[in-house]
Amino acid sequence: MKRKKLLDHIKEHKCFLYYEGAKHSVYCNLENDKTSTVPRHREVDDFLANKICRDLGVPKIK
Repeated sequence: MKRKKLLDHIKEHKCFLYYEGAKHSVYCNLENDKTSTVPRHREVDDFLANKICRDLGVPKIK
């Protein structure tokens, strides 16, 4: 899956960029106080994308 599609999905569910690391971006969901890292690759594996959604407490991408 494209990284942009994943980022658009988690931003729709009120997650925001907390900070930028060297090779990852850290996103935070203030509604449930959860964070997750998103790698800066063009493609993100579907399994990893679903794990990021689960970590942030947002629904899986369809």
